[in-house]
Amino acid sequence: MLYALISEDVPDSRKLRQAARSAHLIRLAQLQDEGRLVLAGPMLATDAAEPGPAGCTGSLIVAEFPSLTEAEAWLAAEPFVTEGVFARTRVLPFLQTFPQ
Repeated sequence: MLYALISEDVPDSRKLRQAARSAHLIRLAQLQDEGRLVLAGPMLATDAAEPGPAGCTGSLIVAEFPSLTEAEAWLAAEPFVTEGVFARTRVLPFLQTFPQ
């Protein structure tokens, strides 16, 4: 089943994000290599393709997991969680209707 992993950054998260980014991307690449990643990316603090100094306000990952418990466990081990980038996280079951 698909799950939406929704995260909100701590204030001024830019340096924390930069420090944990490599490990974060490795985990996302693993999901992609397994064919389980639908999409992933940051939510920007500004209405621009590059956030610049404004940085990010959070992240969204949509991926396939065997269960809600496993999706929550994956997110709990996420470097952006363990390194303090995220202030809050949620995992919600997700039904992709488009594109088909």
